[in-house]
Amino acid sequence: MKIAIIGGGYVGLVSAACFAEFGVDVVVAETDPHRLERLLAGEMPIYEPGLEALVAANRAAGRLGFTGVLAEAIAHAEAVFIAVGTPSRRGGGHADLSYVFAAAEQVLLALDHPAVLVTKSTVPVGTGRKLAALAAQLRPDLAIEVASNPEFLREGNAIGDFMRPDRVVVGAETERARAVLRALYRPLNLIETPILMTGLETAELIKYAANAFLAMKVTFINEMADLCEAVGADVHDVARGMGLDGRIGRKFLHPGPGFGGSCFPKDTLALARIAQDARAPSRLTETVVAVNEARKAGLGRRIIDAAASDLRGKRVAVLGLAFKPETDDMRDSPAIPAIEALVETGAVVVTYDPAAMAAAKPLLPASVQYAESALQAIENAALLVVMTEWNEFRALAPIRLAQDMQGRVIVDLRNIFDPAAMRAAGFVYHGVGRGSRPDTEDDKDSEHG
Repeated sequence: MKIAIIGGGYVGLVSAACFAEFGVDVVVAETDPHRLERLLAGEMPIYEPGLEALVAANRAAGRLGFTGVLAEAIAHAEAVFIAVGTPSRRGGGHADLSYVFAAAEQVLLALDHPAVLVTKSTVPVGTGRKLAALAAQLRPDLAIEVASNPEFLREGNAIGDFMRPDRVVVGAETERARAVLRALYRPLNLIETPILMTGLETAELIKYAANAFLAMKVTFINEMADLCEAVGADVHDVARGMGLDGRIGRKFLHPGPGFGGSCFPKDTLALARIAQDARAPSRLTETVVAVNEARKAGLGRRIIDAAASDLRGKRVAVLGLAFKPETDDMRDSPAIPAIEALVETGAVVVTYDPAAMAAAKPLLPASVQYAESALQAIENAALLVVMTEWNEFRALAPIRLAQDMQGRVIVDLRNIFDPAAMRAAGFVYHGVGRGSRPDTEDDKDSEHG
């Protein structure tokens, strides 16, 4: 079986490599000449663990190719996946579908054989129906069917999510479209992966509903963290007590600076707009968006208040820039407003991230300095801020921090450090949601330290 994937970005590239690993012949069409040049040279335009090796192996096996010529990509393809971006439109939050429809139109005009047109991009409810109408209008001579196959890939774990998913969702309304998608995902039958067949609108909504619910869990535990700080409770114990309830579950109950990245911010906003347009408003989703934005906007003030001193001219080390570890994605990263606020105070901000510094430079103030390691960043710092929970930051020993830093204040927005150990080393330690109670023996052995 041969398929084509339109778009060599995060979703398109990961999907292409994984489908090829399933034994499918895949050609990726990429219109950006710089990105295409890198792909043809074997360079990954994104940071994703394991992706470079997977792409190289399948290119060597002849199952994966890249081209800038659309007709070459879709020739003999039984399915054509659209995996282009759907960013939020400025001023409203609706998903921008211009790339989707432009790609679809080009594919439809270039096809010379029946095929299934599949949306892999996250698209609002009703998009599949519009694409079907467009296909009927532009190519009444061909049997072109439309399907929806939303992705559920976590950055940093995308290959595992594709190869061993919790479920596969397929929105299709013809037997041929369902048969093509079933055949593509047949290798997952061996691990008994549920494949949920639905209508087009249902599949499109599942993606938004899932992301909004997870974003809601993140936002809820962040609000509980604030409450814990106010009343002297420990948010990690609260989260554990909640997560042990099978109806709730432990995942996405980790307090922090707020969610960012390529999915949650734009998908929650888009779902709120979809619901408003349908006159069935999702008030919970709207609140999640507002609370998360307020949390990120207030990070600077939180850090400055924790410093309890004038930061003008002082060195502030910020560890982590990407919105989460194991990715270089800076989209809606909480680090951006936090660093902007620190720079406005006159602080000398020195930062380090193992993967995201190149992506961060165009987004951060020009005065920000970039270190070559975490230890270089903290050298002579008056204040240390942890923004992203990379494992290498967890390994920083309190005694080493005490030796290298001038100041003794740590703002740990990911709770990666043991509060008792840091305070024993002489630091004023500020975590998230850990209240103001004295350290206990339980703190020293906490799995969350």
